[in-house]
Amino acid sequence: MCDVLEQIGALKEKLDSVETRLADSETKLADSETQIQELKNKESTKVLFSAASGGGDANIGPFNTDTTLVFRKVITNIGDAYIPFTGIFTAPVAGVYYFTMFYHAGGRHDTGLNLVKNNEDIVKTNDHPSDDDRADNGGNAAFLQLQPRDTVFVRLAASLYVWGTDYHTTFSGFLVTPL
Repeated sequence: MCDVLEQIGALKEKLDSVETRLADSETKLADSETQIQELKNKESTKVLFSAASGGGDANIGPFNTDTTLVFRKVITNIGDAYIPFTGIFTAPVAGVYYFTMFYHAGGRHDTGLNLVKNNEDIVKTNDHPSDDDRADNGGNAAFLQLQPRDTVFVRLAASLYVWGTDYHTTFSGFLVTPL
């Protein structure tokens, strides 16, 4: 009888050990499944837009105050983070994004654009008038680390202008990598 009790005790110890290892394995499996889902979510987050001024043949500006440019001609807007009614891009996820802005304007007038993140100027592009210059093109770009709900837009400085022809003045951006 003693032998049987010893064997039962040994089996109980082995069973306890197996149950502990099983619980550890289940925890590791759940953690791995969570990590896989997070990676899938990061890979499936696609954010990319490109938009043009879409102003027909008219100039945009000059205005009495700094003005957010509204790029009405949406070329592409994957992820719907750019709002063509406001001209504002709102980051849907944390990550590193790349933005560009380009303009076309007459060479006899001042022009200047600012790329703005959360109301802070990040980069600028501008040109000063010249009597012998008929047209100017310019642009700038920046990588920005954004958090969800951060905003990015292009601001036209007060008393300056750009040509509003459909595809000459543009604003684009995309998510490089989620964080």
